[in-house]
Amino acid sequence: MQADVELIRVTKRYGGGAVAVDDISLAIPAGSYCCLLGPSGCGKTTTLRMIAGHEEVSDGDVLIGSRNVTNLEPAVRGTAMMFQSYALFPHLSALENVAFGLRMRGVARAERLRRAQEFLDLVQLSAMAGRLPSQLSGGQQQRVALARALITHPKVLLLDEPLSALDPFLRTQMREELKRLQRELGITFIHVTHGQDEAMALSDIAVVMNGGRIAQAAHPREVFEKPASAFVARFIGGHNVLRLPEGRFAIRTDRCRLGGDRLAGHVTAIEYQGAAVRVVLAAQDGQTAEAMLPDALFHAAPVSPGAAVTLGWDAADAHPLPQADAA
Repeated sequence: MQADVELIRVTKRYGGGAVAVDDISLAIPAGSYCCLLGPSGCGKTTTLRMIAGHEEVSDGDVLIGSRNVTNLEPAVRGTAMMFQSYALFPHLSALENVAFGLRMRGVARAERLRRAQEFLDLVQLSAMAGRLPSQLSGGQQQRVALARALITHPKVLLLDEPLSALDPFLRTQMREELKRLQRELGITFIHVTHGQDEAMALSDIAVVMNGGRIAQAAHPREVFEKPASAFVARFIGGHNVLRLPEGRFAIRTDRCRLGGDRLAGHVTAIEYQGAAVRVVLAAQDGQTAEAMLPDALFHAAPVSPGAAVTLGWDAADAHPLPQADAA
């Protein structure tokens, strides 16, 4: 499949020699939902801004479609960006905010307002067209910002942590909305997030970054099932990273069970999480491990902090990790 966005050995250096993004290459297929994720300072937002043209590329090339846009202004790249702050004009109605990009392009008022209404319909905000941003909830403001970004029919939509300001319930709703819109419109979305759950739920390709480099880029299921390194396994979560005589490996916490002969230690913490119970184990060799047990299974034979236990798993569920990866 042809890539909509391709980064070819892209580097971003700042004054004083600081490297924010270090020689990364990435091909994002047309019509896919890509999430860039990683800890603070990993280079994900800088990468997004270089694609948008808001950050200058020090070395390498940025291609959108078949066109090299490395040195082009943001307005002519075929991208639209939705910022974390939404950046709505407080004195304009929701309808006028959505229409603003068309206004800047010289589209006649009646036509731009008609098209803006169509995009408010698309994000299910028709009834809020006349309201000012201050009269809208956070989720409604986000939908207005999304409609404003989409009305210019970009080839690629860039989203900078768009859900971070929302409460958990609303975040889940907006995740569904973003995925629906991306699927219906068929355009490429590139979404920066620090939320592993968000990336797993949304992406067709999850790009995990660390220290300005790409640690792994793959379908989210592959990233979760087969993390490329100890860093990826730990960052994505839901894994134990352990070293035993047979080497170092990752094992999903939901594939671990109490009992067996793999690891011995004592319970240090228990957390009830509704459908599951998290049991934390301090092993005799100093390592820490967890088991995520179904609620009914745990309560059929509960343990308490301080209890001596062993941890087991099936050998087929252990995923080998590179021995040189110290992260």
